[in-house]
Amino acid sequence: MIGVVELDEAKRRAYDLNLDLVEIAPDSRPPVCKIMDFGKYKYEQSKKEKANKAKSKAAEMKEVRLGRSMKIDPHDVDIRIAQARRFLIEGHRVQIIQNFKGREMAFKERGDMRMEDIIHRLADLAKVEVPPRLNGRRMGMILVPEKQKVEAYKKRMTAEGKPILPTIPEQLEHMHDDEDDDGDE
Repeated sequence: MIGVVELDEAKRRAYDLNLDLVEIAPDSRPPVCKIMDFGKYKYEQSKKEKANKAKSKAAEMKEVRLGRSMKIDPHDVDIRIAQARRFLIEGHRVQIIQNFKGREMAFKERGDMRMEDIIHRLADLAKVEVPPRLNGRRMGMILVPEKQKVEAYKKRMTAEGKPILPTIPEQLEHMHDDEDDDGDE
């Protein structure tokens, strides 16, 4: 902090230090200037902008398709749900898409039931942003991660000594363990 200095004196000081005289606040009286390496300043600003862009990409939309038609095996649906779970843990919004082919359009309620099942199975991490709706031969919905639920899930996994982002086979084992605990033996 130098104080008020004449323009010629400020230019001479910047030249002596082999730096640039940069005007920071041109609207104030007298204008505020700073002696700095302007190239270095611009480089640091671009790095900050890139870091901010990388953080904002975390909320991008991921799409999970449930096959080309309703004739998808329940195990394949489990794999898609595991993918969606992984995306939600990473903080992405997830769009679930179910396609209908031919006469399947006569049984749209099966698509509704499948979507409700997916909502139920992902309720521990997400909430529905756009409810299931039919658009032509495609039914889609959008799920968004709930920060509190995701953080609680991460804490629980850490406390149990399990990885926060389990692989899909590990998730599938967990899904089938839940189904076996019904006591139907």
